[in-house]
Amino acid sequence: MDETKVYVGYFELGDEARAVINKVLDAGRISEGKFTQEFEKSFAKYCNTKYSIATSSGTAALQAGLIALKYHSSYKNLTGKKIITSPLTYIATANAVHFSGYEPAFVDIDPVRFSILPEKVEELLSKSKNPAEEYKAILPVHLMGYPCDMDALKSIADKYGLVLLEDSAQAHGSSYKGRRTGSMGLFSAFSFYIAHNIQAGEMGAVTSNDEELIKLVRQIKANGRVCDCPVCTRPQGKCPHLPKDNKNDDDFDPRFTHSILGLNFKTMEFQAALGLSQLKLADKIFKARQDNVKYFNEHLKKYDEILQLPEFDRDVSYLAYPIVLKKDASVNRKHLRLGLEKNGVETRPLFGSIPTQQPAYSHMKDQYEGKLPNADYIGKRGFYIGCHQYLTEAHLEKVIKVFEKVLK
Repeated sequence: MDETKVYVGYFELGDEARAVINKVLDAGRISEGKFTQEFEKSFAKYCNTKYSIATSSGTAALQAGLIALKYHSSYKNLTGKKIITSPLTYIATANAVHFSGYEPAFVDIDPVRFSILPEKVEELLSKSKNPAEEYKAILPVHLMGYPCDMDALKSIADKYGLVLLEDSAQAHGSSYKGRRTGSMGLFSAFSFYIAHNIQAGEMGAVTSNDEELIKLVRQIKANGRVCDCPVCTRPQGKCPHLPKDNKNDDDFDPRFTHSILGLNFKTMEFQAALGLSQLKLADKIFKARQDNVKYFNEHLKKYDEILQLPEFDRDVSYLAYPIVLKKDASVNRKHLRLGLEKNGVETRPLFGSIPTQQPAYSHMKDQYEGKLPNADYIGKRGFYIGCHQYLTEAHLEKVIKVFEKVLK
């Protein structure tokens, strides 16, 4: 990695990853196969859930899970069309809600850990004449790796008869009161995008302890076909979906018979193989990221009058190093980001408040104007830099020197 440039995200294909990619090539199968199945088992074990399903992306994972709610025997009769979620996150969360046939409903966030505030969720629901008919689920986002207050949100969900979900796209390995993110809602969606904590390029996963939901996700990700088995047994002459008399007179094939509406959200063996190789190193990856966050905090604390630095927590697996400019800062975000970029430190804005700052959701701007002060503020004043495991001591020192240069 070039030590003159500090990237937000980076990936190095080590010897083990190269070897496993070659195994995929040698196997002669690049569509979902044994590596995908092994990844699903390993990731479920890592998250302390019974099941995991690999998908093409984190967005696909979330959308597949949300669509599954419409067919699930325990939730299909819930009439609510709105999903309560965070306004400050990557737009994919709201998009998945929208394209699953629901409407995102936003509440404000904690200004330090970026999590939706349970009291704001309660406030929103208490204003509804019939919450169970208006809302279907609560979808907290564990942004930048910070876990949300899941106990408080679970209590609210139970009180109003809603489903509690998780968007864990940025929180592989984070924990809340001893429980891994991705194990506390009906289902959770993960992303293995190249800049994330566990990297596979483009891949996602749904985790859950609910067998019916997992079977539905397996169908939905394959265009709604009848097949819902983790491993096909047809080659052994067995199939649970064949007619009981086994005559199969109508030449029934469950792979090409579709009982529900779905999409193509399948992944490939390459991504699953890369995910497996990274999963073996997960604890080392997370510790390296935490150590880098701690280093940055220690060396940038002299700017704490103008910079809100990320709260350090050993239970957090950090996606990146988020910074928010304080109100009395003598520099604006644009100037600071341009200065950092010019001197070799890559940056990203902290997403923007979806209903008030994202043009795609401008139709909701009037509805939320002035109601999301924390999200609006951070959406304009927040940004992040990399804290990934590939940063060397020279990279860390460079970041501090560049901040000193730009902020002098």
